[in-house]
Amino acid sequence: MNVTWITFEQWQRRAMEGMLQALEPRVNLARGAALSPRLQALLLKQQRTLNTGKIVNRLQQIQLAKTPEPAAQTP
Repeated sequence: MNVTWITFEQWQRRAMEGMLQALEPRVNLARGAALSPRLQALLLKQQRTLNTGKIVNRLQQIQLAKTPEPAAQTP
């Protein structure tokens, strides 16, 4: 069929996403919930992880800035 690997991989990914989406329960869009509760929970968990990582990095920067440099000893 002479289909390139990249094209086949894209088709495969789209097919898997479609199958997973078809297995998700239908959501009542009239209530304003466009995402399934399972997907909302996953996105919320990912957001918390990203925010926590940023806070930890910032605290490390602050701690490094506050630590006094060792004074040079004179003989």
